[in-house]
Amino acid sequence: MSKPTQVQSAMALLISAFHKYSGKEGDKYTLSKGELKDLLSNELGDIFGKTTDQKALDKIFKDLDANADGSVDFQEYVTLVACLTMLCNEFFKDAK
Repeated sequence: MSKPTQVQSAMALLISAFHKYSGKEGDKYTLSKGELKDLLSNELGDIFGKTTDQKALDKIFKDLDANADGSVDFQEYVTLVACLTMLCNEFFKDAK
């Protein structure tokens, strides 16, 4: 089997990061608010900072929880990562 491409490796990392935090507090296929806080702090801390502002965390969680079921599923998580990736791309594009 051939070596995974960069995109395939990135996809595997996204999946792995989600499942590293999901299921600690219930459903293993979703993130609770606490699990999301841990993921944001540990995996995206350089972008979000250490998530200590509860109101900001509540807003992020509410905005991500598109179906309002009280948890963030994989699709909602990937939406966040895609949006952040687009913003980073714009930042670096404008920095040239």
